[in-house]
Amino acid sequence: MTQINDAGQLKSQAPPHMPPPPPPPQMQAGRLPEVSKVNTSIKQLVKEAFHHKASDIHIRVGQVTRFRVRGQITQSESQIRVTPEIFERYLAEILSPVQRKQFAEKKELDTAIFYPGFVRCRVNCFETLMGGAMVLRLITLDVPSIDSLNLPQVLKDIVSKPQGLILVTGPTGSGKSTTLAAMIRHLNETMNKHIVTIEDPIEFVHSSQNCLLSQREVGLHTNDFHEALRAVLREDPDVILIGEMRDRITIETALQASQTGHLVLGTLHTRSAIGAVDRLLNLYKADEQPVMRIQITQSLIAVVAQLLLPTTDSRRTAVHDILINTPAMQDYLLKGENEEAFRLMENDQYDGMQVMNQALYNEMLEGRITLEEALNASPDPNDLDRRIRTGGVDASNSSTRSWM
Repeated sequence: MTQINDAGQLKSQAPPHMPPPPPPPQMQAGRLPEVSKVNTSIKQLVKEAFHHKASDIHIRVGQVTRFRVRGQITQSESQIRVTPEIFERYLAEILSPVQRKQFAEKKELDTAIFYPGFVRCRVNCFETLMGGAMVLRLITLDVPSIDSLNLPQVLKDIVSKPQGLILVTGPTGSGKSTTLAAMIRHLNETMNKHIVTIEDPIEFVHSSQNCLLSQREVGLHTNDFHEALRAVLREDPDVILIGEMRDRITIETALQASQTGHLVLGTLHTRSAIGAVDRLLNLYKADEQPVMRIQITQSLIAVVAQLLLPTTDSRRTAVHDILINTPAMQDYLLKGENEEAFRLMENDQYDGMQVMNQALYNEMLEGRITLEEALNASPDPNDLDRRIRTGGVDASNSSTRSWM
């Protein structure tokens, strides 16, 4: 990770001297602002994005820099088209010489930058048809709590289990890492455990409180994700956060750890809780799946599928599909009876389960999201429409409670 001081410089070395880039070319609508008159540093872009509550910054050679605000892509105020020279200046600002060499050789790079007292950014640099590009994800320095994010209270019970597998799922940008960070914070404040995280890169930085936190970043503290996974069981952990369940090696290590007295947290890119089990099984051949189904269902504690939606107060809120692996649920999952498992999720709210349409309906009932947003996010719009009609939701209700 690169740390940057208030002057926007690498703390470990003076920034290399580079001549200012030439003025950007004209656009059909007129000449763009002169580069010499506009601050084109990454730090300035991060400040602007932070001011607009953007979640991501998209930088691409040949394009005007764009921000993602409440899920929508919008152009930055500077309106400067990024030239190859400007992009090289950005790379020199945030990457070390070793990282510059890695990017030149591999054509892509994951890292993170840190502005003390301000914000962290997860950075992905890559090459495109038009030239270099990078995406920066802004990450607050304050680790959020389950309560501050208005997450379901059952997450506190889930993450307090002594061993097993917890999956947080959802599409890219749905806030999975933020939810996991809140769950780790709850452990850190209420338990006495050793928590090891293997991240690529580290996003939220946790300070040890009641728990001992050991955070490892791939490429910085370990050369290889799988090597770090193999080593983690020798590090006397109680809790292991391994990020994405990306392949068979990761799944098998997670299952081994969860079956030998450890609590394991991971993520998947599925939109439903029930779909997570099938997603894991699909990484195996048909003749291997029965054995793996037994291992997965015996290890599983819960699956929390999450979506992040714009709210009526111009912020965002998370909605959830929650599967708790009760004995009845485990029986349905072992038999592959997904419809019965879904009905159990819908009806067994005592154990903290719910389906996505129930969460969407409740958010609408409280006036936090609009009818349009709820229907667009719903896995079954017809069912949601039926709930709304029979429940008599007033879509004009404007009371709000925001997630971020």
